Amino acid sequence: MSELVLRWLARLYGTGARVHGAAYERGWLRRRRLPRPVISIGNLTAGGTGKTPLVRWTAEHLAQHGFRPAILTRGYRRDRGPDAIVIPPKDGRLPETREVGDEAAWLARTLPQVPIGVSADRFRTGELIAENYPVDVFVLDDGFQHRQIERDLDVVALDAMRGISDNEILPAGLQREPTSALGRAGVVVITRAELVDGRRLETFRSLVRGIHPRVTLVEARTRLECLRDVAGGAESPAEPLLGPPVHGFCGIGNPDAFFKNLRLWGFDVVRESVFPDHHVYRDLDFARDGGVAAFLTTEKDAMNLAGVSLSAASAPVLACVTRLEIEDDALLDEKFNLLLGRPPGMET
Repeated sequence: MSELVLRWLARLYGTGARVHGAAYERGWLRRRRLPRPVISIGNLTAGGTGKTPLVRWTAEHLAQHGFRPAILTRGYRRDRGPDAIVIPPKDGRLPETREVGDEAAWLARTLPQVPIGVSADRFRTGELIAENYPVDVFVLDDGFQHRQIERDLDVVALDAMRGISDNEILPAGLQREPTSALGRAGVVVITRAELVDGRRLETFRSLVRGIHPRVTLVEARTRLECLRDVAGGAESPAEPLLGPPVHGFCGIGNPDAFFKNLRLWGFDVVRESVFPDHHVYRDLDFARDGGVAAFLTTEKDAMNLAGVSLSAASAPVLACVTRLEIEDDALLDEKFNLLLGRPPGMET
């Protein structure tokens, strides 16, 4: 398809997105309100912005400050099953990845005390959770375009590696809405700030400010904590593998970011293997190749390795356990406190 046709289709898609948004703003389409405040975590593009780690950070941060969050997620690419699944809070829970989706399974593992609702009908799972668990706030995963649910705060993740432009609206690019949609955001988080230089970051900040001068704008960086053996679950420091050759592989929205991070953290990546986003692994044929000290992947990919025999791998298959770090997170605390108040026990 020619670039001219793609641009024309992108303009058509962008117009449709504006009309759809206006229909909700003017009340022509119905929005429903859950019984607790809703913080939406979303993006402008179709995946690959670091949104799910931001969902984790938000829920974890709220819990650490005395709130009781629940997460509502669609469960993308999960096998057909119950229309609505509620993963109850429980230490050591490991829901079946195929049943709930890789992102929900990872969130359940990393946030064992947070109830998680999995369904395309996130309103219904929110009602189920509110009926059965003490919840102060819902964290709506991938909610920026999910306008059916009223939200009290929109947090939008923008990937510093990709940027935004109305020339990249679907199908010409990966952008779901025109850049003007950022006007709905209360917070913009520039993710992967560690992977670009200061000049690009400043240009990105200026672009966002030009669209929404009053938005709360913060930056996020991805920090490596340790490595987890996918087969056995044991965790170990990364330092012994900083030097020997390694093979990186992943099936995520922005694979270049993962490989770039591996090198930034000090790994000598001699081979890379890329799979489609949310790829369900059936085998790791390439892991039989010798000459590397380890095969490194993401935590989300590790969830999709369930059931795969790793005994034939020529070296350990390890997941990079990471954590999101947000600069000026006090700015987000101000937003959360304004929305939710200050619960007993919250830090002052």
